[in-house]
Amino acid sequence: MKIHDLITDTDTLAALCERLAKSDFVTVDTEFMRENTYWPELCLVQIANEEEAAAIDPLADGIDLKPLWDLLCENEEVLKVFHAGGQDVEIVYNFTGKTPHPIFDTQIAMMAISQNEQIGYANLVESWLGIPVDKGARFTDWSRRPLTERQIEYAIGDVTHLSDIFPRILKKLIKTERGGWLDAEMDKLADPANYANNADQAWKRIRSPGRNPTVLGRLKALAAWREGEAQHKNIPRGRIMRDETLADIASHPPKKQGDLIKVRGLSNAWKDNDIGKRLMKVIDKAEPLPKEEMPEKPKRGAPLGKEGALVADLLKLLLKIRAREIDVASRLLTRSDEMEALAAGVRKLPILQGWRYEVFGKDALELVEGRLAFAVKDGKLLMTHVDDVHAGMMDAAHDEVITGMEADAG
Repeated sequence: MKIHDLITDTDTLAALCERLAKSDFVTVDTEFMRENTYWPELCLVQIANEEEAAAIDPLADGIDLKPLWDLLCENEEVLKVFHAGGQDVEIVYNFTGKTPHPIFDTQIAMMAISQNEQIGYANLVESWLGIPVDKGARFTDWSRRPLTERQIEYAIGDVTHLSDIFPRILKKLIKTERGGWLDAEMDKLADPANYANNADQAWKRIRSPGRNPTVLGRLKALAAWREGEAQHKNIPRGRIMRDETLADIASHPPKKQGDLIKVRGLSNAWKDNDIGKRLMKVIDKAEPLPKEEMPEKPKRGAPLGKEGALVADLLKLLLKIRAREIDVASRLLTRSDEMEALAAGVRKLPILQGWRYEVFGKDALELVEGRLAFAVKDGKLLMTHVDDVHAGMMDAAHDEVITGMEADAG
């Protein structure tokens, strides 16, 4: 594979993207910093196909990343392959308002062909290629220039290894006929709604202090204000104010700015500085949350009772057995709350639809309805249909009777 020098100009980038546009797939990774900023600072983009790989410097003077964004977001002929790509996709969205498409995530794919819930990149490379990954460069400052050769080599390795692994994963998915299992998961990863930063919705990420419309209205206003302050200063929202402090002020608003010194989590400076003044204006103008925006009442756990809880536990045991039998991550099949709902009598569930029904839901339903049972054979816990158990018992009883009759006749 050809490894290019660090790309720092638009013409070289455009030529690279033009060649990559003829590929069936490209592997993509990014290096970024976000510890001290609101917006993640993109420091490096790595991209490869099966023939060539390169690292692109987005901080280089005068470079225009449009050829790269066009390849990732506009070209529907090239599959974009990531590993645990949520934050990478977020960065692309922040720059373009779009997400890479079509998209494939090897971490998600591994859930369909192994019992790995969230396999890390280093473990992925080790398991498929037998190559240890140097983790030393992972925590370096990617924003500092110049980048060292070790940093660039480490970064490009992320996409070159992935370009070797992806075809192997794809081959196994085709062989096992499980590619369709991942369609909804990949669509979810590429959904722009997951990355849109709507300040008016920021309050929903904070643990709600009750269901009082007045309190929630203040919380919504305060959360939106904090987003604006953090964006303007380009610092993490927690540097403005922590969630707990925000919720406390929403529940117990100070009557005047001087009272801010009594708020846990705020410094004495808030009592007379400009940001404190802006905060008080937000509190004063906040209106109760409209009825149509009120959050739904939290769903209580299904009324299982003691027997139902035992059935739910049996379902979880069945899930472990089935995940082991077919070598799939249990989280891809279902969740605990779904199994509890099934045990409680709910039937409109994802587990009872499509491929999940065929792979697990059908047996789960039979277990709940008494048509499936656990059995031990050769020291292993297995599932067996109740009718088969009864038939086996009848056969055994019949054999015992015949043996007794033969003994009497002898």
